[in-house]
Formats: sequence, structure tokens, C-alpha cells
Amino acid sequence: MPHLFDTLIRAVMLLDGSGAAARMADVGIRDGRIARIDDAGTIDPDTASHVVEGHGLVLSPGFIDVHTHDDTNVVRDPAMTPKISQGVTTVIVGNCGISAAPVTLAGDPPDPMNLLGRADAFRYPDFRSYADAVNAAQPSVNVAALVGHTALRSNHMDRFDRAATADEIAAMRTQLEEALAHGALGLSTGLAYANAFSAPTEEVLALAEPLADAGALYATHLRSEFAEILDAMDEAYRIGRHARVPVVISHLKCAGVPNWGRSGEVLQSLEAAQRWQPVGCDCYPYTASSSTLDLKQVTSDFDIQVTWSEPHPAMGGRLLADIAAEWQVDMMEAARRLQPAGAVYHCMEDADVDRILSHPATVVGSDGLPNDPLPHPRLWGAFPRVLGHYARDRELFPLAVAVNKMTGLSAERFGLRERGFVREGYWADLVLFDAATIRDAASFTDPMQPAEGIAAVWVNGELTWQQRAATGVRAGRFLARGGAAASHP
Repeated sequence: MPHLFDTLIRAVMLLDGSGAAARMADVGIRDGRIARIDDAGTIDPDTASHVVEGHGLVLSPGFIDVHTHDDTNVVRDPAMTPKISQGVTTVIVGNCGISAAPVTLAGDPPDPMNLLGRADAFRYPDFRSYADAVNAAQPSVNVAALVGHTALRSNHMDRFDRAATADEIAAMRTQLEEALAHGALGLSTGLAYANAFSAPTEEVLALAEPLADAGALYATHLRSEFAEILDAMDEAYRIGRHARVPVVISHLKCAGVPNWGRSGEVLQSLEAAQRWQPVGCDCYPYTASSSTLDLKQVTSDFDIQVTWSEPHPAMGGRLLADIAAEWQVDMMEAARRLQPAGAVYHCMEDADVDRILSHPATVVGSDGLPNDPLPHPRLWGAFPRVLGHYARDRELFPLAVAVNKMTGLSAERFGLRERGFVREGYWADLVLFDAATIRDAASFTDPMQPAEGIAAVWVNGELTWQQRAATGVRAGRFLARGGAAASHP
């Protein structure tokens, strides 16, 4: 007799992504979807082609990394080991104003677009060609994408230290509208970066106007995460109100020693805005940030670790202060000599991260930089760290809440239909893990380490990761806004 299920996962503690308490269940998968959930545990194992014994392990939806810079890596390195190894089954790319598409470069990618790779990585002059490339590569994870404001600026402006003209904004809008028509989630900005900082609010207001008709959203790396953070948040709210779309504040933090302890007023600002408009945020579970080496962030108030430098590659892994002392120059001059370069900034305090991470409006994103030769450990460890360090060890929130912040709440915020929950009929993006042992193994000194406690990962019903190794099966696909591209390419 033909099998009813391709895979049966038996006797698991099911956390369905909604935030509800765990319950014992059997889960049957057929044709890439969750075909049956049986709380009574009465599904006959003989009805499945493949049976996995849960033995009390937790089964949850696959984790959705809402803030990544995996844009080019999902095509160039489709195994996506840093993400699938920690239970991530969907990545959202195009954050912080930088995206792989639509992009046409005249030379090297400008900072911070160089975080996505060198010029040869930017092969997508329109958004549709990027979506097609993702489907052709068939990465191990699903991919959904925002369009970056800085990427659009680079296509149409001769220099970045000024506002865009009306004609340039019109050209950017045309490209954004094409991307929205082919499933882009929305527009992202990185207004703190030098190549977007000169863009006035009015430029973003005009560019964001097509978002509402497409059912899209606005995500932003704020103009400041330092002393001016409240003004920067007000700017984000204004753009969302003008465009009539939800706002997502990227990697919300209180950066810089003078800003420590301000998370309470920052979250009060967010809650006040929520009375009038949809606003949310994402957060990564660490007190250090990572990006290109930014002269505006050079300080002796906290450690700055250089992760790479084109002119001085041997300095990767060393503290900026130590490099400056060796060269007998101040830190600013050392930073200038190192550029272009990358850095990790130990610029936050635990109490602020705790408060922001535990807030009901917060979902989890790694903000990992996959092209960094010495990446921040969040690239490999963000999601197990939330489950192990924050939920289990520190009891900052219950495990069910942690899973909701990484699955169901994320899917709802970004419009990923039939994802993020373990429900009959939904796509079978699933993670089986040991709640007692799950932990992030990646560290700042040894960052490229897979997590512990992840037993198995399924993407669109296909077993992709098992017992700390890839199975060789890659079943990811491009996800258009609202799930329009949820079928096999």
C-alpha cells in the first residue's frame, strides 16, 4: 500500500511557533508540507516512508533570520552551512540599504555594499534576475528579499554626498516598483552609513510611496543608534506614516557608552508609535556589533576588533588600539590606514540587550556577515544562543516565547505566508532540537563553529541537516512577498 507520509516525526515536544506551550505530538510530512499533526500520537509508523523518533526532543518551525546579508552567498555558496547548521530555514536579505539587486556597478561596490562581496558578485541588474538566480542555485534555505536604498542610489547617482534629484528619485522608484512587482518584501535603508547619510528624509519619503499599494514594508538601519537615536526613530515613524506601511527598525540597540541604559526610553518611543502605526524591531543576542570599519565609531570607550583590512590583512583579529600603539599613531589614523576594513564593536551593555530582546515587538535576526574572514559569532550562533543562553540558562523568557520570536512572529511581520508555524497545510520548514543541550559554540576568537543540540532540519519537507552534518539535499527557494512564489521553480 502507498505510504501516507514521506516523513513521520514521532513523540516530539511540539512548539508550534505561536508562543503556545509545548505539547506532545506526531507530525507527518507529505509533498513538502505538514500533512498531519496528531496530539494523540496514534499515527502508524508503517504509513511513512521515513520515521524519525523524537524521544522528547523539541520540534519547532524552522527559524527565520529576518536580518541577514546573505544576498550573494545564497547563490555563490548555496550550502549555507552557517545558517542551516543552527536551524535557520529562511533568510531575509537586502537589509541596511544594501542589496544584491537591482544593481549595476560602474566599478567596485561602495561601502557598505562591499559587505556583500566584490564587484563580480553583483550580477543582477533587475530584481527578477536575482530571484531567478536564487531558484537556479537552489540553496539549502529559503530566501526573501528587500531592496536597498543605497543600492538604488549607486545605480543612479554620480556621488553620494548629496540629495538625489527629482529625476534620480523617479529612476529609483521605477526600479523599486519593478522589484515589488516581482515579490520584493519592501524597501530598506541604511541612513547611518556615509553613502546614504546625505539623503534627506524627503528623499526616502518620495521613494517609499509605492510600498503601500504593493503591501510591502519599510525596514531601516536608523540614521543614528547613538545619542540621536530618538530623533532617528521619529524619522523612521514619519516615513512609515507617509508611505502608509509597517516599519521595522533593524538591530535596535543603544550603542556607545554614553547611550548605555537608555533602552527603556527607546522602547517607550516604540510603544508610543505603536498606538498609531505598525512598528516592530529586530535584535541580535550579543553586546557587540559588526560592520565595516567606520571612522564615526572609532573610540577608546570600548574594544574595537579589526576583522579584515585590504591594505593590511595581517591586522585581522587584532584590537584597533593595539594596532595604533604598534604604529605609534592615534586610533583614528590607524583606522584610516586600515581602510577598507571590517570591525567588531563591543559597544553595548547586557541590560539594554536583555530589555530589547525580551520586548514583545522584537524578533530575532543575526545580522551576520558571511564574507568576513573573522566573522562576528552571530553568523553561526545567534538562534541557538537565544534558546540556550537567554531562554534556558538565564530564563529571560520562556522557550515558547523564544521560538515565537524566531518563527511565527517573524513570518507574520514580513508576510511569509504558510511559514513560521507548525500547522497542517503549512510548508514543512522544521527544526528538531534538544532544549537541554542546545547552545551556540561560536565565539569571538573561534567564530565559525556549528551549534550544538540541533538534531535535524527540514526545508520544504526535505531533510537538510542531521547530527551536525549536511545531508546534501538542498530544497530552498525564493519566496516572493505574500508567498506568491511558494511552489517549486
